[in-house]
Amino acid sequence: MLVLLGYAALGIVDRPNLFYFNILKCATSVNIMAASLNDFQCPTTQVCVERCPDRFWAVQLNMYAMPPADVFDDSFCVPSIDLEDPDQVSLFLQLCPFFLIPTTPGEDLLNGFNAGDITVRIFEDFASSWPWILIGLLIAMVVSMLFLLLLRFIAPVMVWVLIIGVLGAGAYGIWHCYWEYENYKEASITDVGFTTNFNVYLQVQETWLAFLIIISVVEAILLLTLIFLRTRILIAIALIQESSKAISHMMSSLLYPLLTFVLLVVCVAYWGTTALYLATSGVPVYKVVTVGNCTNINGTEDYYSDCPSASCMFIKYNDEGLLQRNLFNLQIYNVVAFLWCVNFVIALGQCTLAGAFASYYWAFTKPDDIPTFPVCASFVRSLRYHVGSLAFGALILTLVQLIRILLEYIDHKTKAADNALIRFLLCCLKCCFWCLEKFIKFLNRNAYIMIAIYGKNFCVSAKNAFMLLMRNIIRVVVLDKVTDLLLFFGKLLVVGGVGVLSFFFFSGRILLPGETFRFETLNYYWIPIITVAFGSYLIAHGFFSVYNMCVDTLFLCFLEDLERNDGSLQKPYFMSKNLMKILSKSNKVPR
Repeated sequence: MLVLLGYAALGIVDRPNLFYFNILKCATSVNIMAASLNDFQCPTTQVCVERCPDRFWAVQLNMYAMPPADVFDDSFCVPSIDLEDPDQVSLFLQLCPFFLIPTTPGEDLLNGFNAGDITVRIFEDFASSWPWILIGLLIAMVVSMLFLLLLRFIAPVMVWVLIIGVLGAGAYGIWHCYWEYENYKEASITDVGFTTNFNVYLQVQETWLAFLIIISVVEAILLLTLIFLRTRILIAIALIQESSKAISHMMSSLLYPLLTFVLLVVCVAYWGTTALYLATSGVPVYKVVTVGNCTNINGTEDYYSDCPSASCMFIKYNDEGLLQRNLFNLQIYNVVAFLWCVNFVIALGQCTLAGAFASYYWAFTKPDDIPTFPVCASFVRSLRYHVGSLAFGALILTLVQLIRILLEYIDHKTKAADNALIRFLLCCLKCCFWCLEKFIKFLNRNAYIMIAIYGKNFCVSAKNAFMLLMRNIIRVVVLDKVTDLLLFFGKLLVVGGVGVLSFFFFSGRILLPGETFRFETLNYYWIPIITVAFGSYLIAHGFFSVYNMCVDTLFLCFLEDLERNDGSLQKPYFMSKNLMKILSKSNKVPR
């Protein structure tokens, strides 16, 4: 009752909502921390209002010459101000809001700062659990490394288990379809007719007969493929095992993705800084503006006695001059440079790793003939001899990416146009250039391997790599699919295993002795779980990308070895004994 009387005395009993003039001033780290401690203070004018804003509105430049009563809504101004009083014109800029944002009473600013409270709680969770998050990421790194090193022993078992599993699933599908077919002998599709209830079709004989035929055909194709490609599958398994051996002799190669990441961060930082400098390169332009009908405003003085509401405001950056007129072209140039640098950094990493793994393959006596510090030596060679070739390959990929960006821009601009032909053409072009970009990435990757092996220029290396792969296209497909399958299950093992372990730990299902960590202190236990799972994926992706590059490099070396050598004294094979055994080949000179 006393509270109501106090509100009535202030004249605000019918104004239950608190309105903040400038919400942006409330969004500081200090205020967010204060909100989490129930001590929220916002350095902006606050008034009690009857209703919350229901529209977007802001003072425009052309409104400054209008009467204040025609510009501002007095229901959101400080109650003591009179918009019709010319003596208070100097107060309008401080006691009336310059913009409105639509809100509802249940979503007002103070309630909205629940987001700030959530943010602080998330930071508290990170602060209390970061050592255990790092331990989880370390476990992911160890598991990824062990998986790659153990592939030399478990790759054959994994591949054949997966193949048998797929065939077994197909066989079960055939049996199940036949069983359903026998159960629904009395139901026919002619009795059902057309219906939108698709579950009805699962109760007729013809549906399961169709499923039976489709699965049987797929199963037969898989069996025939396995019979005719069994030797190539064995070669793929042997190359995967050999790649695991190569990495075990070059453990430093697993750390190279960190260097690539640092260089990419530098590229992003340089692009962002340059774009910001270009956007703000003009001279700031200011203009003196007022509220009401003020005269004698020439814009050259700091204070006007006859117009106290006059103030100097920033309008824009000067767009006159040669530099300012070409800012758009410079921004395009900056984007091109950014894409080119990113593609060059990726190309440098691929060429470096390819050179290191190629030195392993072409070592006749392993590991004695493997050079010392092969990754560092390959990195120096790439920078000293192959920068031009890598930059040229990166430029080709950049041009294709620019065309794709241009097509996306055109597609965005023409979305409102109701023209089916244009939409179809754009869709076709986007699809074609997406495929072209994938092909160029594939070609560049193998071209960089040939550059690392023979040191020839990009065009010659790309041609030789492409022709070599086309002559062995079936081996390429088999190796690619087998490798993708193994690495997919490897990522699933790392991310799934570490994610499940972190779930049981941070949710309190696994308890440590003593007071080492108390899961009850976490506000949201899923925050560290998501962090560990995402970090595990990035770690596994980095490790497995190195392994994938190793497989591709050894595969091209293997194909070159087959075509250039014959096992004689002059041209001995460099492949492993396991590969020679699979291909029934041998060297006349024992290793």
